Amino acid sequence: MNSETVPLYYEEVGQGLPIVLLHGYPLNHTIWKPVADLLQDRARVIMPDLRGHGRSPVGEGEPSIRQMAEDVYALLEKLSIDRAIVVGQSMGGYVALSFAHAYPRLLAGLGLIVTQAEADTPEKRQARLQTASEAKRRSLKGVLAAMPPKMSPRADIQAATHAIIADASRAGVIYALKAMADRPAALDWLTEIEVPAVVVSGLQDAFMPRERGITLAQMLGRAWLVELPDAGHMPMLEEPRAVADALLQVLDCVQTPGCQG
Repeated sequence: MNSETVPLYYEEVGQGLPIVLLHGYPLNHTIWKPVADLLQDRARVIMPDLRGHGRSPVGEGEPSIRQMAEDVYALLEKLSIDRAIVVGQSMGGYVALSFAHAYPRLLAGLGLIVTQAEADTPEKRQARLQTASEAKRRSLKGVLAAMPPKMSPRADIQAATHAIIADASRAGVIYALKAMADRPAALDWLTEIEVPAVVVSGLQDAFMPRERGITLAQMLGRAWLVELPDAGHMPMLEEPRAVADALLQVLDCVQTPGCQG
């Protein structure tokens, strides 16, 4: 175990092949509960709070997506899991890709939900670092106030997202922003990922351009694309059945010899 890892809080339901569900920024594991309820009859569903989010500590060390992936590896070691489907939404997708690159033998399948393989543009990187700087000196509520309306076109999902974001920690927000700002692109090694993978895009997503999902699905060797016309950046809350069905397709492919995705 990496000595810099932190113990992640997690919840789990169900039995079967493990599916690890990773949330985005600045959220927590609860966004996945509607999907977990639909998966638990077929899989062992594990929902951690990533470092600095929810009930997981932020720890020490330089912020890094790779370190967040190491935390997930340490959790799987703790749970004696040697093979899992790893799924990530937004920032959780960055962590899932980093995990896939570092630990391919542990990866049974992959789910990439409203995320991308590209690194930040210089402008986006600077904007994240500026927000991190503001989070040090301003009200966190004020810094994050603009996020819920962009997460979904639906008022009920905006309200649910607002309630989750209201519990975000200052240290966790700053860590995540810096980690995302400095993450490397995954484009160079996407083709090395050989497991079944699904890419889910919300066509109402204000954060993630549709083209990013298309690129992921095209570059991954055994991937398919699911586009949800009415979903934004929170498809696991907006359309949990569609997301669960997409992940069950991955599970079925993992368990079917010769399945090419």
